[in-house]
Amino acid sequence: MAASMSWRRLLSCLKRPAVSGVLTRMSDRLFRRKERSRGSSVFLLAPLLGEVCSLPALAQPRPPACPTTSEGLLQRFHWVADQAPAFRVSGGQVHVLHSPDEFYQIMKANIKTAKRRVVMASLYLGTGPLEQELVDCLQEVLERSREERMAPDLKVSILLDYTRGSRGKKNSRSMLLPLLQRFSGQMHVSLYHTPDLRGVLKTLIPERFNETIGLQHIKVYVFDDSLIISGANLSDSYFTNRQDRYILLQDCAELADFFSELVGAVGDVSLQLQPDDTVQVKEGMVHPYKGDHSEFCTAASKRIMQVVDLARARQQLSASTTEETQRRQGPGDTLVFPLVQMKPLGIGLDETVTKRLLTEAGDDSRVFLASGYFNLTRAYMELVLGTRADYRILLASPEVNGFFGAKGVAGEIPAAYIHIARQFYSKVCRRGQQNRIRLHEYIRRDWTFHAKGLWYYLQGSERPCLTLIGSPNFGYRSVHRDLEAQLAIVTENQGLQAELQQEQERLYSMSAEVSPSTFEQPNRSVKLWVKLVTPLIKNFF
Repeated sequence: MAASMSWRRLLSCLKRPAVSGVLTRMSDRLFRRKERSRGSSVFLLAPLLGEVCSLPALAQPRPPACPTTSEGLLQRFHWVADQAPAFRVSGGQVHVLHSPDEFYQIMKANIKTAKRRVVMASLYLGTGPLEQELVDCLQEVLERSREERMAPDLKVSILLDYTRGSRGKKNSRSMLLPLLQRFSGQMHVSLYHTPDLRGVLKTLIPERFNETIGLQHIKVYVFDDSLIISGANLSDSYFTNRQDRYILLQDCAELADFFSELVGAVGDVSLQLQPDDTVQVKEGMVHPYKGDHSEFCTAASKRIMQVVDLARARQQLSASTTEETQRRQGPGDTLVFPLVQMKPLGIGLDETVTKRLLTEAGDDSRVFLASGYFNLTRAYMELVLGTRADYRILLASPEVNGFFGAKGVAGEIPAAYIHIARQFYSKVCRRGQQNRIRLHEYIRRDWTFHAKGLWYYLQGSERPCLTLIGSPNFGYRSVHRDLEAQLAIVTENQGLQAELQQEQERLYSMSAEVSPSTFEQPNRSVKLWVKLVTPLIKNFF
């Protein structure tokens, strides 16, 4: 109750125009000081008050569209390989999943049949019956590996966020402790703790609110040589009635190796859960919030980038001849680029690729973009507004926002998103871009909406040739605060393109297009204090 009252007093203070103006000027100055003066934890709050970033140049006239063949698409998107590893696979190995239940059932089935490894990275693991079934599947496969010796080397590695995974008495840690105690040689649990939550911030910011500073947000699930990339967490709503996106890549050994190594690298710089529910820093690593901030970030960045750089080095070595590449990877018609974004650690590959992709989206392109939490960074917003591609942007209606009906201040978050969407739509209208940029609200009774990513179409094609799928939401948090990963998938495989098209159509079919009258509806009313506070706090959600 005391914490709740203190936050109310803070919000009341921030609503005053004089205070807002002073804080904004202070934040602008602080933010210019080499990434918020990393030596002081107090300065880490500066991004609360505004986003300061240089905007990329708008797109120049594009050359004619390349033919939609595998080599034509490779030529058009060759620049992605300059930033990230490129894995060539067959489109027949890539499958789009459509429902939470399908995601859940396939994940359980793959856990039960794993022989060598299960690697799971998520924000958190829930505590209900469905989550317990997942834990039971892990227990079953671990027991079988011991008793039948079918997979004596089976290892289970789980990466979660420390703050979210430790919330409450019954939490992700308590769900996994029995397995950790019984299978200590085969089970490993890592809890990532952002280096930005330290000192005064860690002491003063209450539980739940401290998660706004930064999180482990990657969602990838590896089973031997197959994996699922998604934006979905390991929680009951994501298995039942929370719409997300999910892609299964089967028998893609090198890609599965990459994500296993990536999750392992993040795990190495995280806190290690012990069988007695304590946590320890891995030997030789810097403590994330007790150690020196700069030293931790440097060491963590080096460890994680080793995985990315090694993958690229392997590919450059093996790609000396086309014959060798095809012998190793097969005559794939699809390129998969893993994109990593960990700005607190100085890693911004996903941001670089996304900006370039939006910059080069000219009048020969159509982009369908989805975000469960529509809150574009200033750079992304200006690219959407300033380039010539047609955009169809899918966002959550207030009723399907994950915070709808929440208690306290959190219950006003959907209203803040309404305010953000209305401001963006007003910019679209002022620039006369209503026909080129259209907003759609996902509406589905008794469901929530968490899907994110994009589908990219070339002129004359009714099917997308590229998709982005993973954990980023295209907002400030995704770019600057959290650990994120997604895939850029470029394909000329007609079957896979058809699956992606069906996915896009299915999601957008449950939406209504936004118009000026949308924001005049009673359920779109936004309280004055929410309008005043939103610019100050939007970088935290």
